[in-house]
Amino acid sequence: MGYIPSDVARSLTASRTWTIGMVLATTADPFMGRVVEGVEQVAVNAGFNVFISTSQNDRERELAAIETLHRRRVEGIIIIASHVIKRYWRHLDDVRVPVVIIDEQDVSDRIHFVTVDDKQGASLAVEHLLGLGHRRIGYVGVTNRPKSNQYRLRGYQAALDAAGIKPDPELIYDSPEIEDHAGRGKASLAPLWAAGATAVFCYNDTVAVGLLAACYQRGVVVPDHLSVIGFDDIDMAVYAVPPLTTIRQPRFELGQRAMEMMLDLLEGQTPENYLVPGELVIRQTTAGLLPHKNPVF
Repeated sequence: MGYIPSDVARSLTASRTWTIGMVLATTADPFMGRVVEGVEQVAVNAGFNVFISTSQNDRERELAAIETLHRRRVEGIIIIASHVIKRYWRHLDDVRVPVVIIDEQDVSDRIHFVTVDDKQGASLAVEHLLGLGHRRIGYVGVTNRPKSNQYRLRGYQAALDAAGIKPDPELIYDSPEIEDHAGRGKASLAPLWAAGATAVFCYNDTVAVGLLAACYQRGVVVPDHLSVIGFDDIDMAVYAVPPLTTIRQPRFELGQRAMEMMLDLLEGQTPENYLVPGELVIRQTTAGLLPHKNPVF
């Protein structure tokens, strides 16, 4: 007869809204899509709706999005790649809203997280390059993911230290002028090449794709002249030219785990934080060290 049950009436009767809020840094990041799918699959199966809001990599917008979700009486909040400052975590503790962070860790004793092991994954990437004979290995970081960037930089440095190589600041590209990830990768080629890099570990696959584009434009052949490795294993990594060697994050599983953790929290349980190791996926952008480089620019 066309009758549609009222979710508002249902929430008043049960004193529950059956909604979960999600805050994404941006919908433009290819990493986000599969994570959201994982969250929604578990949420829908448990009878929950998911409200999604984006912060566009802006702290104030993220705070505003979280406050809006509070006003809508969501039962929990899942945040991907958070930018909010630490003082806000105390406010979340005060209002007793369950919060799960994806792609971040160590934000608060009372806020739970699900993330890849950034340090382990970064070390795995650099160890792969070291095993191919590279010693001048660059790192291209980002400025709008401060916590995960810090952990990946530590993993990069730890792998070099373990091999008896002192990290060279000239091989770390951390210019704050470009926030666009692909743009940072593209801009990093000239200074890293000038510093003598024979291989580069990129913060994520989008950075790596930008670097590959710069290599193509400058006549740098990958991997003959320069090896490149990314992080995430986004869907487009296999279609890069050449196909990108990377560290795989189980993005769909991260979303599933985050929502499962949220359900446990709503049932009054105390779940363990989930830290998953990265997996090396070898494709065609890394190779053994060659004795010379041809391009000069």
